[in-house]
Amino acid sequence: MSSGQKPYAGFQAAPISQKCGHNSQSSRIDNKGRFQVQTATQQGSAAMTSSASEDHSQAENSGLILFISLVATIGGFLFGFDSGVINGTVDGLQQAFQSQSVGTGFNVASMLLGCAAGAYFAGRLADHYGRRTLLRWAAVFFIVSAWGSGIADGSFEFVIYRILGGLAVGAASVISPAYIAEVAPARYRGMLSSLQQVAIIFGLFMAFVSNYLLANYAGASTQSLWLDFAAWRWMFWIELLPATLFLLMLLFIPESPRYLLLTGRQADGEKVLHTLFGERCAQKKMAEIQRSLQANHAPRLSDLRDPATGKLRTLVWVGLGLATFQQLVGINVVFYYGAVLWQAVGFSEADALLINVISGAISILACVLTLLVIDKIGRKPLLLWGSVGMFITLALLVYAFANAVQDESGNLLLGEHGTLALVSANAYVFFFNLSWGPVMWVMLGEMFPNQIRGVGLAVSGLAQWLCNFLITMTFPLLLTGIGLAGAYGLYALGALLSIAFVLKLVHETKGKELEEMQ
Repeated sequence: MSSGQKPYAGFQAAPISQKCGHNSQSSRIDNKGRFQVQTATQQGSAAMTSSASEDHSQAENSGLILFISLVATIGGFLFGFDSGVINGTVDGLQQAFQSQSVGTGFNVASMLLGCAAGAYFAGRLADHYGRRTLLRWAAVFFIVSAWGSGIADGSFEFVIYRILGGLAVGAASVISPAYIAEVAPARYRGMLSSLQQVAIIFGLFMAFVSNYLLANYAGASTQSLWLDFAAWRWMFWIELLPATLFLLMLLFIPESPRYLLLTGRQADGEKVLHTLFGERCAQKKMAEIQRSLQANHAPRLSDLRDPATGKLRTLVWVGLGLATFQQLVGINVVFYYGAVLWQAVGFSEADALLINVISGAISILACVLTLLVIDKIGRKPLLLWGSVGMFITLALLVYAFANAVQDESGNLLLGEHGTLALVSANAYVFFFNLSWGPVMWVMLGEMFPNQIRGVGLAVSGLAQWLCNFLITMTFPLLLTGIGLAGAYGLYALGALLSIAFVLKLVHETKGKELEEMQ
């Protein structure tokens, strides 16, 4: 990199951004040495002068950064919508394809195989073809999947289209938060990255609302709606609208500057950094990014090993743990089988779909709260509080289900424990979306060093979706085998183990630059 190159002014936590901003006006600041020491170690240092604050705010194009982040989170919205839409279609799938519990479980869980492959290959391909390019392909796959899932005439055809959708969901799940992390200043990177989970939950919520309205209008999900197609088919086709919008909006955002520098395209990276952050600290930032890369080779899987020991880096194990524990608490049973769950304890289909809507609204509230506090409280405390809260609420659900009475049709009658079950289930959803829901994706997007971010996300995303598939595929079997109380007892155990995992292995990443992640 030549000394004449200029790039980037603010893509960082307050400490580095402030230091960088002051360095650009060092001839106008007294006591430079003392100021630099303070701003390098203290966020919001009292030594921060108003002139430096003005310099930083003028350099940073916050509006454009927010716009880019919002476009990227449409992928999260589609992730949520595509995951949640299946919730209201289970009865229709069973009737149309004549499937039993195992077949239904695979129809629902088939998308997750695509998610696992999409997360793994997208994480690796993003290092070769770019974050934006992978998101564009994901948008195309969302469109094809939404259309195909609605026109499918049999399980095999349906599964193919759902796997295509899964490839898109898996890609969006790892690339969107990574892309946001790579363009966001560290001082509010957690907030912008948390938008991804807000978008996921909003997508789930809108899928639940759409399913409820369509089923209610038709009379049931299996009844004919417009053009003599059953309502459950229209539930899939509604997704065509946001998927097309996503593809169009991706035409207006730049490639990640860190990816451009990773692949040696310094002039392009410099241009993007100038556009996003101005020129004041560009040279310094580019130097920091370059120093964090092992320039002698392209990213590869072997980078996940510690060169000193030859073993898998501890950081990678933490990423795998975060990815799997997020699923072992059983949250996607609520997302995918919520209607089935509440019908199993005596609610009608309409009431069950309405409960899903309420749960979606609670989830959005929790995610918004996390968005507001994650850069103040930090990631680790939120994970810990969430694990404790989920364990308690899951244990209460187990108690309610264990004390229910089974009627002649096999449904559980909760009786006086009905209110406890409803409140506990929604409190469980609240704690998840206050913590593990958004925080896991935030940490995976930011915790890996630049050199291994793509491959680190690939293996973590693969683990997350394989675990998701396992939980989703086994729930119908657990439901008929050990019952709701037994199934939720296993998820409560997952929440309990996650407490020990967080306490022992998770380290705080709040306010750290991506170049500091080692």
